[in-house]
Amino acid sequence: MATQVTATATTKAQRSSSFLQIAIALQTLTIFLQAVSAGLLLTSSYGETLHSIGARVMYGASMLYVLAAVLAWKRGGGSLRPVWHASGFLVLASVQVVLGIAHVPSVHLPLGVLMFGLSVLALARALRSDTGPARIN
Repeated sequence: MATQVTATATTKAQRSSSFLQIAIALQTLTIFLQAVSAGLLLTSSYGETLHSIGARVMYGASMLYVLAAVLAWKRGGGSLRPVWHASGFLVLASVQVVLGIAHVPSVHLPLGVLMFGLSVLALARALRSDTGPARIN
């Protein structure tokens, strides 16, 4: 009986972890695509439209990351750290949107680079923690 409960808890934790990894990967991809659309913004007439749409998608991906982190924490009973990281990304995304609307490229561009780097690190951490030994609290 205890083995069955442990197996069920492990399966739920693995699903939550996979959802979290997918959410971080999606966020990382959308931030990268924002860099691409920023280049198009400088070179084509449709770049502004793509960058504007991409901003909305990136913001949605950041919200999805928060949701995935909360679900992983609630189901897996693990650390609250991923929730704080995801919330921090949502704050950075909010600042990024405000800076973009205000046309402040001197802060908007470096913040975008920082967000991409942090998102890649978060993705690497999430992938690395999944390959290690399973921990059940």
